[in-house]
Amino acid sequence: MPTVEIYDTTLRDGAQGEGISFSVEDKVKIALRLDKLGVHYIEGGWPGSNPKDSAFFKRIQDFELKNAKITAFGSTRKAYINASEDNNLKAILDSGVKVACIFGKSWDFQVINALEIALEENLNMIRESVSYLKDQGLDVIYDAEHFFDGYKANPEYALQAIQAAEAGGAIRIVLCDTNGGTMPWEIHDIITRVKNSVSIPLGIHCHNDSEVAVANSIVAVRAGVTQVQGTINGYGERCGNANLCSVIPNLEIKSGIKSLPEGNLVQLTEVSHFVSEVANMHPHAGQPYVGSSAFAHKGGIHVSAIMKNSKTYEHILPETVGNKRRVLVSEQSGMSNLLYKYKELNLDLNQQTDETKQLLREIKELEQQGYQFEGAEGSFELLLRRAFSDYKEPFKLQCLRVMMEMKENEQVSSEATIKLQVGDQIMHTAAEGNGPVNALDNALRKALEAFYPSIKSMQLNDYKVRVLNEKEGTEAVVRVLIETGDGKNSWGTIGVSTNIFEASWQALVDSLAYGLLKQKEE
Repeated sequence: MPTVEIYDTTLRDGAQGEGISFSVEDKVKIALRLDKLGVHYIEGGWPGSNPKDSAFFKRIQDFELKNAKITAFGSTRKAYINASEDNNLKAILDSGVKVACIFGKSWDFQVINALEIALEENLNMIRESVSYLKDQGLDVIYDAEHFFDGYKANPEYALQAIQAAEAGGAIRIVLCDTNGGTMPWEIHDIITRVKNSVSIPLGIHCHNDSEVAVANSIVAVRAGVTQVQGTINGYGERCGNANLCSVIPNLEIKSGIKSLPEGNLVQLTEVSHFVSEVANMHPHAGQPYVGSSAFAHKGGIHVSAIMKNSKTYEHILPETVGNKRRVLVSEQSGMSNLLYKYKELNLDLNQQTDETKQLLREIKELEQQGYQFEGAEGSFELLLRRAFSDYKEPFKLQCLRVMMEMKENEQVSSEATIKLQVGDQIMHTAAEGNGPVNALDNALRKALEAFYPSIKSMQLNDYKVRVLNEKEGTEAVVRVLIETGDGKNSWGTIGVSTNIFEASWQALVDSLAYGLLKQKEE
């Protein structure tokens, strides 16, 4: 089976994406996880450009990687100086890496208008920089920046640029679609023409400004390149880089080309979520292969079909990439959706009884009122269990009062008083909070922690409020979505009401009740 090298640049190119900033420890965590996944190269950053990247290269030396080679990024030497005098190249050597990736100009337009130097000097910079690093014992990968734009404008000079890198001793030449504007058929045509102009392996580095970075990467492999550069989740400057979470399965599953160690493809979804968590970015639900919606089914006809054979509406088995199938229940659902969910939860429901039909009607009515169970799996499972299983509520509300006091030029204060029944005992307590919803949460937890100590591990991760019928003004219906986690798992719950405190209460109650249910099942 043919193989392709995966060169990950999440820590450098990906970190240039808007809203992303990795600490040194963040970069170490991601590098170790990428090594476990089995990528071949991890570009750690640009030593000398900032203290953080220099610190990363020093810190990562404390770890022994099994699969990946840590690579330092940089540019060719500055114009009209010796390579040995260039501070950028010195910083690469000081980083302690065994592999360097340096970039240079392949487009005469860039050389003339950006660098403002002679075309011949640019070729000298490429050749001498690669040669200098090689002579110091490093393997050198050369990124031919703006190669495709350069080739279209002046093919003779673009070829001279990559041949200069080969003459310097580069082990790989990577053709870069830096502006992200080249189309797949152009990529294939140019690589087909170029690949015999040098004798060393070629790679591809695509940006996603035209939404074809993944397609361009796959087409490049089919045209003969043997290394693909990209980032996890497609993070990167402007519109991002080629998304390795799509490139890798497209190579392995669709093209029969090996890119990871045997059996490691199943780690892909977890790696995607891990990197987004460290980057403090919300995972993109609709991301192919690894997104939570990639194998989510909502329409009743679809669900009925996949229950018979998943191939009817899934192009691969979700488990292949570590993902899982999800069946959504909404106003578009049929009985198949409901039956599937009960089977998924190991609940006994296998007949289209009057009760199940009534439950489906109730769910659709709740969706009409504003409930959205797609993002509230905790509330939905509780709804099903309350309808057909021997589920017992962990507590019952007897009385709740919320007070908020606001005086001119003074801090607003909030207090909640609550009376709950837990088993045969009554708990009556009060708590203050930073706002009425926080006071509600504090009072509820205070009343329950003596009975359920594990509640202390459940933390509110997100709280969202949406007005559903804006034209009603302050009388509008609001939907509250809460995300809760216990350090191992997270779940969503929902509340809907014209009263924001009541909606918040519904979601808070379900968040704790569901968390207790899951911990009991473990």
